[in-house]
Parts: sequence; C-alpha cells; structure tokens
Amino acid sequence: MEKPEHRNLEIHEHEQRLLAELRAARGELRRGQEGKGKPRHPLTVGQKIADQVAAGMGSWPFIIIQSGLLMIWIILNVTAYVKRWDPYPFILLNLALSFQAAYAAPFIMMAQNRQQDIDRKEAESDHQINIKAELEIELLHQKIDELREKEVLSLTQAIRELTELINKSGAKRATAAPAPVAPE
Repeated sequence: MEKPEHRNLEIHEHEQRLLAELRAARGELRRGQEGKGKPRHPLTVGQKIADQVAAGMGSWPFIIIQSGLLMIWIILNVTAYVKRWDPYPFILLNLALSFQAAYAAPFIMMAQNRQQDIDRKEAESDHQINIKAELEIELLHQKIDELREKEVLSLTQAIRELTELINKSGAKRATAAPAPVAPE
C-alpha cells in the first residue's frame, strides 16, 4: 500500500532546532518562576523614581490635589484675600505648571519606554510560544497520521485474512457436502 501524500508535514531540521531551543527556554522559565514577582534585572534608582513619578502623576489623588491647589491659587489671587502675588493672567502659575510639565514629561516617557520594552519582550515570548505550539501540533498531526496509516494497514491485513478464511471454509464445505440428489 502506498503512503499518503501528507508527508509534507514532516518537521525540518531548523524547526527541530527551534523546538529544542523553545523547550530549553521553557525549562529556564519554569526554574525562574520560583522567584516569581521579582524582576530578572533589578531596577535602577532612576527607573524606580520614573515609575513612582509616573504612577503618582497618573492617579486620581494627584489630579484632585492639583486641581484643588490651582483653584485655591486662583481664588486667592482674584479675590485679593491675601496680597496678590500673581494677578489675573497668572503668569507665575503658568510658569509653575510649565516647570512641572517640563520635568514630568521625561519621567513619564522613561516609564513608558520601560513598559514598552517589557511589552516587546512579552510579545516575543508569545510569538515563540505560538511557534512552538504550531510545531507541536504538526508533530501531533504527524503521529495521528502514522497511527491511522498503521490502523488502515492492520485492518486491510485482517480483512485479507478473514477473506482467505471464508474462502477456505467455503471450499471445504463445497468438497465435504454431498451433491444434492435429484428426485426420481
């Protein structure tokens, strides 16, 4: 019996190497998960500060406190309750907010860049996992096809043997049975 044309699913040498590399990486990842929650490389002081500033400035408490301070500043200067240190166009307030934005932007950008690097590494890891899954599925398909092929061969062989047994049994009965006698 000829083999089916599904042999194009065979794993190539470079795919086998990739599969071995991915299995090794998975083993390293599993060993590394014992200290789960700890980053692989400790953060520098600058990274910690950037993360804290970005987290603080991107929170509701910061927005609420800043809005409250701005309202107090404006009310005090408009009502002249206290000596007007920053009259109406609020040039000093503008300067303070510009100063805050000038320093906040780099901190936020550093935190975003670090998060982008983390996301990129996770995407690469996901891609490798998807490739490994695809290769594993190909291997499973190949094994199932081989099992099916073996099953078809064994069934074909069993049918041949049964056919031979039936033919032999039929031939023995034909020779062993007396010929019917015609009535006179």
